[in-house]
Amino acid sequence: MTPETGAEIRYCSQCGRPMPIDEMARFGDALICSNCKDSYAQRLREGVAPAAAGRYQYAGFWIRVLAVIIDSIILGVVQSILQFTALRPMLGTADLEGNPAALFAAFGAIGLLGLVSLAISCAYESIFVAQMGATPGKMALGMRVVRPDGSRVDLGRAVGRYFAKMLSGIILCIGYIMVGFDAEKRGLHDMICDTRVVRQTN
Repeated sequence: MTPETGAEIRYCSQCGRPMPIDEMARFGDALICSNCKDSYAQRLREGVAPAAAGRYQYAGFWIRVLAVIIDSIILGVVQSILQFTALRPMLGTADLEGNPAALFAAFGAIGLLGLVSLAISCAYESIFVAQMGATPGKMALGMRVVRPDGSRVDLGRAVGRYFAKMLSGIILCIGYIMVGFDAEKRGLHDMICDTRVVRQTN
């Protein structure tokens, strides 16, 4: 919802533009923005109903790879600062040689830091997708993560999608490669969580 009006944001079924739901026209299951409404209605009057698959311009494989690279750079900088800040003081002063207790403590700290990094990555993706509709990398390239009806992904589904992406990667990245072959450009994680990544046109 937008903080100014409290209106729920949906995405136009034709152009993908975000807009308060009370400013959109509903045609059956489709929500259409004011810019697309007249042309959509005209096509309906002419008996040329848009195909369901043509409701969105789906984001393809390579542009999504580029978005992942951008997000990875942002997260890499944040996590490198965290690791440097947390580990350097301890590892720089600890005498690990011949000191099993200190060695185990170091491994424990590294493991804890790994969990913190996982939590940061999950929060980064989930909160941005739930609140903004996309991560910074996707926003920079004009993409949004939406439900099939154009509605925004809620936080619980966004968290589930983050972990489903791990599954897509674990199976030799086949879950990601599926984007290049699916009609709606869905990866395995999109299929599991029933989401779509769409291009936002101006």
